[in-house]
Amino acid sequence: MSDLAQMPAVLPEAASRSLFQLAATRFRRNRAAMAGSVVLILVALFSFLGPLFISHSYDQVFPSYVSVPPSLEPRPGADSLQGAISAAAARARVTLQAFEVEGQTFTATLTSDAAIDPRTTRYIDRANEFDDTKVTETRDDGRTIVIEGRVSREYFLFGTDSNGRDLVARVMLGGQISLAVGLLASLVSLGIGVLYGATSGYLGGRVDNVMMRFVEILYSLPFVFLVVVLVVFFGRSFILIFLVIGAVEWLDMARIVRGQTLALKRREFVAAAQALGLTDWQIIRRHVVPNTIGPVVVFVTVVVPKVILLESFLSFLGLGVQAPLTSWGALISEGANNIQSAPWLLIFPAIFFVLTLFSLNFVGDGLRDALDPRDR
Repeated sequence: MSDLAQMPAVLPEAASRSLFQLAATRFRRNRAAMAGSVVLILVALFSFLGPLFISHSYDQVFPSYVSVPPSLEPRPGADSLQGAISAAAARARVTLQAFEVEGQTFTATLTSDAAIDPRTTRYIDRANEFDDTKVTETRDDGRTIVIEGRVSREYFLFGTDSNGRDLVARVMLGGQISLAVGLLASLVSLGIGVLYGATSGYLGGRVDNVMMRFVEILYSLPFVFLVVVLVVFFGRSFILIFLVIGAVEWLDMARIVRGQTLALKRREFVAAAQALGLTDWQIIRRHVVPNTIGPVVVFVTVVVPKVILLESFLSFLGLGVQAPLTSWGALISEGANNIQSAPWLLIFPAIFFVLTLFSLNFVGDGLRDALDPRDR
């Protein structure tokens, strides 16, 4: 028993963790990166799922609510209903004799020198404040009618624009366009840049020299001039925007991947693959490209906000999406033109725009620190 007591206790083996698990642990410890991730998720949910929970569409016009400020109270207010029914009666060429509101229903008495056509209720329903209007009583041989209907109340939490469209729905649509352009254009630049840079760096020699000179030629082309020419020939469209931006942004991606490939192709595993008889394309696809994922992922988080800024810049110049579609850049441009009369048109899209850019930058910094091999 004494011999057994003196034997050292067997310690349990520590569970090994992969490089991905270590990187994920470092990323979770970065509070700024985690906060940026949460904000990005919330902005994406607001933009893509928000339209399912509001009753207004992005192109729905409310003529009675043009450039109204944001409010948590429903519109119309009790003080504006009298003016709205009077204006509707004037358009119908009748006289408003009495008007009462009880809860969500209203009752009005209309008079005229001649018999009133029952279809006059259409003029009342055309106003945004009233709906389901019908004649309930007729007097004086049709010269006096009593109508009843429902008061249609609307919420405009962010206010409305100069055309009477709900700014909440417009900001949601702008988020969909801006985020989609940022992601799609980044994917285009990722697909072209990684393949082009890996091929150029691995083959080297004259092929590398020619491919890099082609990249430098494309760098010398003015981006805005290129976009203007394409818009003139093909018109403004969502697909054209992300294709043009992605076709330009891949240049930076190609140079970064080329630099990584030049270092990787001298590694032992590449020499082993060559000794096994693998072709150049197989080595690039199976060994070179997967080992550049770390720097590429970090660079993508930098490209996405850059692409969003470019799209917003094009929309600010009037070269972006066509109305009634919009983006955050187009909304900011419209808000800048009406900053004195309607500052909320600039404030709300700018808040979402700035939050998204800051969050993407924080996430990019967190990924860079997590994937940096010197921190392992």
